Amino acid sequence: MASTVKITFLGTGGSWPFPGRGLPAVALQIDDTLNLLDCGEGTQKQIMKSSISFMKIDNVFITHFHGDHFLGLLGLVQSMSFNGREKELNIYGPPGAISILSNALNVGFYSLNFRITLNELLLNREYDFGSFTVTAHMNDHPVPAYSYRFHENDLVKIDGEKAKKIGIPSILLEKLRRDGTVIHDGRLFRLEEVSAGIRHGRTVVYTGDTRPMENMAEFAKDADVFIHDTTTDSTLEPKVNEFGHSSSRQAAEIALKAEVKRLYLFHYSPRVERTDILVEEARAIFPESYASKEMIEYDVPARKVSEIQDDQDSVTV
Repeated sequence: MASTVKITFLGTGGSWPFPGRGLPAVALQIDDTLNLLDCGEGTQKQIMKSSISFMKIDNVFITHFHGDHFLGLLGLVQSMSFNGREKELNIYGPPGAISILSNALNVGFYSLNFRITLNELLLNREYDFGSFTVTAHMNDHPVPAYSYRFHENDLVKIDGEKAKKIGIPSILLEKLRRDGTVIHDGRLFRLEEVSAGIRHGRTVVYTGDTRPMENMAEFAKDADVFIHDTTTDSTLEPKVNEFGHSSSRQAAEIALKAEVKRLYLFHYSPRVERTDILVEEARAIFPESYASKEMIEYDVPARKVSEIQDDQDSVTV
């Protein structure tokens, strides 16, 4: 079964729009589920420039309720309704999400043609979204703010030749993968009989706004992609930290401790005209640092398959 983990940067700035740089919004496609991470002002226009459709968004995850991270929701929801959306939209956020978004989404006169479910996520809990899980982490910011960890489920790969040899029809293979066993022609088949190993799931961590935090390294441990607040370079650290943000140097230090595979700098101050300065500073500490830019798409590479040992229930990498 082919799977997809794809990131599309829609807006990468913070505070207020800057020419060529929108406010925070990231699309995260995990298999058949399209997630939107934050929704700053103008996000729907950015989506229209991209390869995705706002009508296909399943979930929206808001990190916190400073205006640059959620005010685009009002226009996005109304445009969805104008275009005949019928599918339910789920919106998630930190404490206060239900009351704040209930008020915000009732601004103006329009007809809502689909159901919106508002949710406040709890800390230290893993939420199951089918093909992936989501965990929230409390940030160090002046208002309640979350980081989110998205983890794709591990996938047992099936050896088609093994399945054919023992007589399992191909139409039953996904059921076998999902349930672990399947009965065909009176015989019980087990997943391990046709397993070709386990492909461990990919992980994407998105911080939103935060001062540098020691425990963020643990939250982001071994992530394939780490998108961290990098509002300015280190010359402005005292001021940027005072307002609840991080520098490119500080983000790179966390990425190094977390042993992530790739760091994307994000949430640039409007005062930052050259992101290459931030990248240079970050790469001096963590070489796999990259500047997020509007309309950049990144397909997160699948992890290598681990072998399942035949004589015990363990995995060797």
